[in-house]
Amino acid sequence: MAAAAASLYPPLNKRPVSNTICLFDVDGTLTPARRTVTPQMLQLLSALRHKVAIGFVGGSDLAKQQEQLGTPSIPVTSLFDFCFAENGLTAYRLGVPLASHSFIKWIGETKYQALVKFILHYIADLEIPVKRGTFVEFRNGMINVSPVGRNASVEERNEYERYDLEHGIRAKFVEVLKKEFPDMGLTYSIGGQISFDVFPKGWDKTYCLQHVEAETKMPEGVDYTTIHFFGDKTYEGGNDYEIFSDSRTIGHSVKNPDETMRDLKEIFRL
Repeated sequence: MAAAAASLYPPLNKRPVSNTICLFDVDGTLTPARRTVTPQMLQLLSALRHKVAIGFVGGSDLAKQQEQLGTPSIPVTSLFDFCFAENGLTAYRLGVPLASHSFIKWIGETKYQALVKFILHYIADLEIPVKRGTFVEFRNGMINVSPVGRNASVEERNEYERYDLEHGIRAKFVEVLKKEFPDMGLTYSIGGQISFDVFPKGWDKTYCLQHVEAETKMPEGVDYTTIHFFGDKTYEGGNDYEIFSDSRTIGHSVKNPDETMRDLKEIFRL
């Protein structure tokens, strides 16, 4: 189905602005945090896709991005030319999976268990207004750590975000982990409302750029000399910072999906 959907658009090397690709963060950029995309945003992205290549790059796994960006009958891999889940550790090009990588193979079971044991003990001792469930979520390319728990409701997420902004719970947690595990070669990246990601250095969102650069080696491949990135957590320590500030990209900092739509309309005259 994804390949059929892609056929509705010009081939990548035949787009009117063929040397350009737009990459988007998901939460806070294409959708409100952990909410679904609006029809207006999908319509605008479809119009943009007729001009340039488009892709998303998010820290969550593909199943969560399917929930936010796709529908039960429309796979998210049909809505974008490139789908980079878990920062590109799981990747799709025109609906076809690309090579993937594994966090657990990289870190090893012994180090992984030491890390998770410390994290869970730390969360157990935290004094915060609410705790729910799923404090550590294991993913293919990383782990996601949430002091409040990923099972928190939307209202509880909003409340925790306000509390975290005031008290710096996640930022302090990250600093403790850096001191406790200085030699593991890990990166800690705060994103969304309630959590932060833990992954090997270099496995931030810039990881996906290797897939973009590999396009030149594909049959009738494209050399993407202009790579736009749109994200909301573009400050240092945010999970969009590395790709936003990378010399290979043109970074656009937005506060919400409405600003993303505004900027796209201005830049590409949609």
